[in-house]
Amino acid sequence: MRAWRETRRFPLAVQLLLVNQLGVNIGFYLLIPYLAMHLTDHLGMSAAVVGIVLGVRNLSQQGLFIIGGSASDRLGARGVIIAGCALRTAGFALFALGDDLAVLLAASVLSGLAGALFNPAVRTYIAQEAAERKAEAFALFNVFATTGALIGPLLGSALLLVDFRTSALTAAGIFAALTAAQALVLPVRKVEPSKGTVLADWREVLGNRAFLAFALAMVGMFTLENQLYLLLPDGARRATGWEGAAGLVFLLGTVANLTLQLRITRALKERGDRARWIATGLGLMALAFLPPAAMAAGSGGPDDTADAVLHALPVLVGALLLHLGVMVAQPFVMELVPGFGRPELTGTYFGIFYVFSGIAAAVGNTVVGWAMDAGERGDADWLPWTCCALFGLVSALGVARLHRLGALPSPSKPAVPAPA
Repeated sequence: MRAWRETRRFPLAVQLLLVNQLGVNIGFYLLIPYLAMHLTDHLGMSAAVVGIVLGVRNLSQQGLFIIGGSASDRLGARGVIIAGCALRTAGFALFALGDDLAVLLAASVLSGLAGALFNPAVRTYIAQEAAERKAEAFALFNVFATTGALIGPLLGSALLLVDFRTSALTAAGIFAALTAAQALVLPVRKVEPSKGTVLADWREVLGNRAFLAFALAMVGMFTLENQLYLLLPDGARRATGWEGAAGLVFLLGTVANLTLQLRITRALKERGDRARWIATGLGLMALAFLPPAAMAAGSGGPDDTADAVLHALPVLVGALLLHLGVMVAQPFVMELVPGFGRPELTGTYFGIFYVFSGIAAAVGNTVVGWAMDAGERGDADWLPWTCCALFGLVSALGVARLHRLGALPSPSKPAVPAPA
């Protein structure tokens, strides 16, 4: 309830976009986690074909964030948000109506492009509307997003008791409703005409060495955040011998987010520089992987229920620390990104930042997956956990180094872009 009361203190446009993110994550997560199962079990597709369909969706999104960011700067974030949600509606409807590969690939491209459009656009709009309260706005954004990511899979599993088509049409209906709400409520903001070309904008952002160094330092955050869906659920299942244990990781994160996110952001905002808290959050994220590493190195599987609970504790402690680290760092990261350059390029900065995040998540998950396989073969179950801890530590040290060099912006002192 505290989060909802705080939400009502923001302009109506920000309120809508926060609720929009709840709906976006509900619609996304009620469908996408079950898509691979549908393609294999219901449509009889091979693992290779499934990989192509999922890979096309991911590539369409991660590779085109820069397009969504530039479109937000030049056309206005409002129109890009609406277009993105409309495309997601069409893409998810195609998943419901099409069974052959060509239709499924078209659905993947549309749904990926949709994310590439509205993800940077939403953040651009919030950054512009929230003004000096960006950190609190992005903290609430995190709360709504996490809540949607929990509700979505639960709703999806219930709808799958009917069939996949019902799930896909429900997801499409959610995005259609969001599209209509945005078209009706989001106010039009005047966009100053750009004096240069899109390529010139990209060169300006990519020539900002401080921004590129910061984006590179954030590789650890995006890699470790992705372990909420890979390593930690796998660790919970292995520790307890119970498939449902993975759900505890998500439930714990949602409860922590709802109760602590806004309190943490508001308390830290008034105490010290933003970069200091980003580095602290990354340090917490690194620390999160040490309790599960100790558990993995020191014992085998559980013998009984009491032993399973005991084995689960280090994983759950790690999950809580990881969520806390994200809650400390992420709102200030989102607040910092627009400060690296001109306000007219806010969308482009977010777009390129999320291109980096997509690459980081892909490469990081590959490394962690390799470490999981190598650890299992070599009786070294601690290896992937230690690998993640090192990722977080290197990122924390990278941000601390940039802070000492004075390369990072602050709410009172935007960074001066360094020439290429």
